[in-house]
Amino acid sequence: MNVLNFPLLSLITFLPLLAALLLLFIRREREGLIRGVSLLFTVLTFIVSLWLPVLFDFGSGEMQLVEKASWIEAMGVSYYMGVDGISLWLVCLSTLLSALSVLCSWDSITDRVKEYYIFLLLLETGMIGVFLALDFFLFYVFWEIVLVPMYFLIGIWGHPARRLYAAIKFFLYTLFGSVVMLLGILAVYFYAGNQTGRYTFDILELMKISYPWSPSLVSFQNLVWLSFFLSFAIKVPMFPFHTWLPDAHTEAPTAGSVILAGILLKMGGYGFVRFNLGMFPEATWYFVPFMVTLSIVAIIYGAMVCLVQQDMKRLIAFSSVSHMGFVTLGMFALNMQGVQGSVLQMVNHGLSTGALFLIVGLIYDRRHTRMIADFGGLSTVMPIFATLFAIIMFSSIGLPGLNGFVGEFLILVGAFHVDWRWAAFAVTGIVLGAAYMLWLYQRTMFGIVTHRENSDLLDLNFREAMTLIPIVILCFWIGLYPAPFLRAIEPSVKKVVTHLDKARKVVEGGPSPTLSAVPKR
Repeated sequence: MNVLNFPLLSLITFLPLLAALLLLFIRREREGLIRGVSLLFTVLTFIVSLWLPVLFDFGSGEMQLVEKASWIEAMGVSYYMGVDGISLWLVCLSTLLSALSVLCSWDSITDRVKEYYIFLLLLETGMIGVFLALDFFLFYVFWEIVLVPMYFLIGIWGHPARRLYAAIKFFLYTLFGSVVMLLGILAVYFYAGNQTGRYTFDILELMKISYPWSPSLVSFQNLVWLSFFLSFAIKVPMFPFHTWLPDAHTEAPTAGSVILAGILLKMGGYGFVRFNLGMFPEATWYFVPFMVTLSIVAIIYGAMVCLVQQDMKRLIAFSSVSHMGFVTLGMFALNMQGVQGSVLQMVNHGLSTGALFLIVGLIYDRRHTRMIADFGGLSTVMPIFATLFAIIMFSSIGLPGLNGFVGEFLILVGAFHVDWRWAAFAVTGIVLGAAYMLWLYQRTMFGIVTHRENSDLLDLNFREAMTLIPIVILCFWIGLYPAPFLRAIEPSVKKVVTHLDKARKVVEGGPSPTLSAVPKR
């Protein structure tokens, strides 16, 4: 229920869109005003989004602050928005990183400034809408809106060498997955309509329907599950659907990389929890061995590829493949610890990896190179930068006391509870993660200054430091006192896990060789 009787969710979603419309009426020569309006509205959106945890009932797993209005009645489409523990922190993360993305672009974007900030603001509206939409038609509109501004951000403001190649590859991969998901949405829409006599895109209503399942790959539920899987696996991205990610990250401008790593990848993880686990529980159990195998491969493969990277940005891009492998591993442990840790780890990864891309952007603005061999001894000339880099690096590798540890610990507990071998394989990814991140830090920050160009680099100014300090504060907060974050997530995850436990009894009631690899609890 919406206890406020005020469309708070709509305000958060469309404030950036309003800013984009205002920018249309500002002359492109007034770049300072364009930047100021963009920063004002993104910061305002973040401040308004902080009302969500204030008003949120942490003891309820139901949708809250709901807004619903009729839209296209003939098709059963409604404007339906709501937030629960699964989406709450992802919305706050989106508004925070969007504001920091505007701030980090202040000096680095000097060409087509007006268009750049319009696309960045449109992107924020699309991302927030994905996490709040409770109507499949509305969800799909927001999902597709995100593709367009990100395509232009990479293709116009990316690195000149291969930006068009990276933009087109990103667009084609994600569009293909989206179209397949659309087929799954339509299949669910028509099946539910035939069963109930009422055709609707209402996600909560469609979740109440029991979709036919059998231990066959071509059963209705399994096929629809796969249609959603393909779209979300590409977005996460899971191995082997990850090949668009390193190119997109490497060629994108700093803000584009921050949004990609911090938010867009989480859209895939969110989709898995909300739809694959929440709507198709029998099919989810059927595909557990498949998903766990892909997750473990991603964890180890992504970490090993990081060890041989010479480009800092490409190294961090491949680290996302490994870290998001942890997210899907915890998710498909299908227990409270695993799924709860997975949802929290999506937030943690958005903070730490988003900050790592900010760090690379800050040093690239000074040296116009991302090659690790071009640095060394930077802690001598940039001590503030080196200190913040160290904190974020330790957050990324899961040092106790920082946010990454909490999420990874819960995921490992959840995985171990099902099969100790899953946790054993995953731990190798943590060890390799520490190896490549510490090695990166050692080669760039420690030692003597070996390149004359690095000897007179300026340390971070106030604006640059403020792009990292909010993230550092949150890394310590979640690492030292994660209780508020976990309390909000727990009831919604409990609903999903309870639903899955009921479905497991159905699945285990019939022969299914695919499930033979799923250990008994």
